[in-house]
Amino acid sequence: MQEKIKTHNPLSRNQISPFEALPGIFRQTLAYTRDTMLCFFHLNKGADIPLHNHPNVQIGYIIKGKVKFLSEYPTHEFIATLGDSYIFDKHEKHGANAMEDTDLIEVFHPYRPEYEPQL
Repeated sequence: MQEKIKTHNPLSRNQISPFEALPGIFRQTLAYTRDTMLCFFHLNKGADIPLHNHPNVQIGYIIKGKVKFLSEYPTHEFIATLGDSYIFDKHEKHGANAMEDTDLIEVFHPYRPEYEPQL
């Protein structure tokens, strides 16, 4: 049986050092289990996330700022701003360009082991 992981409750974002995942893209991995993971991201204006995909469903919510989300299909591209939510299905190709300094939260299912904090 696989060991069950779970972060402690409560977990404050202030306790977690940001990790620069890509130039200008900072991630803080918050609460998670092996099933689901919650992350906070800060994107500096002009930062890019290249087109990619992964086996995780990704759901997000814009707290502050403006992001253009990219797709392999130009008709699927969109701009998200304060209060907008979005979803990318597993294996759906997507990327992003931060049009402003942006804060957002994202949930991944299943969790992304590569996003586990390195202690």
